[in-house]
Amino acid sequence: MSTPSPRRIWLCADDYGISPGVNRGIRDLIERRRLNATSVMVVGPAVDHDEITTLQAAAAASTHCAIGLHAVLTAPFHPLTMHFKPLAGGQFLPLSKLLRVSLLHRLDGEIIRTELSAQIAKFIELFGRAPDYLDGHQHVQLFPQICDAFLDAAKSGAPGAWVRQCGRAQPFRHGLGAPKALLLDGLSRQFRRKAAQTGLPFNPGFAGAYDFTDGGDFGALMRQFLDSLPDGGLIMCHPGFVDDTLRELDPLTDQREREYAYLTSDDFPALLAATQAELR
Repeated sequence: MSTPSPRRIWLCADDYGISPGVNRGIRDLIERRRLNATSVMVVGPAVDHDEITTLQAAAAASTHCAIGLHAVLTAPFHPLTMHFKPLAGGQFLPLSKLLRVSLLHRLDGEIIRTELSAQIAKFIELFGRAPDYLDGHQHVQLFPQICDAFLDAAKSGAPGAWVRQCGRAQPFRHGLGAPKALLLDGLSRQFRRKAAQTGLPFNPGFAGAYDFTDGGDFGALMRQFLDSLPDGGLIMCHPGFVDDTLRELDPLTDQREREYAYLTSDDFPALLAATQAELR
């Protein structure tokens, strides 16, 4: 009896550009071939020439590493475009407020599309090419109104890229799951339909959403993420080293170092082998 072929998956580290410590951790994992994708925040404070060229070098030395745009529309970050609105103190809205106004359809789709197009253009300026894929910080690409603007900007500015959907392949395999995962499942159904209509490819499955505040066993979570993830599916992760810049911008700190520690351990490749999965 022949051995089944391993599933080829994406393991994507979000938030490259949020801080030097996060960047350093992500690059190290790429060099170790423990990641095969990272999403870059072009509005982050750590996207200078050195941070970009060292990422490009790490990715070039890997067998295959995709570099995508991590589109940002939430605080505490600032827009690239001059007339973006709504804002709060010169920053994007906090996540909860952005979700609320999008559900109420109170956003200006053209303003959103212009900002997302500017972020794509900034990525091209930094890297000398279009992103391999596009996703959204805090999953904003899935929100009503933003979804249409995001897909339009992607189709126009990076027509060869794929886009991230955040729905699980088998959402009820282990019960209802976490509320966050259920919300992402629901929002992703419309996103997938609209992406298909636009002609943009997307990942067939998604995993990686969990409660970042409980400091759980990331190895156990990774096993759960891999369970039922289809070939070509994507796992989101947030590894890195904590520094002062990160502390000022994001509440997700120590858990990043726990993720990094697991991904550098011998347990991670052993889990991939045991679950018949490999990085693409």
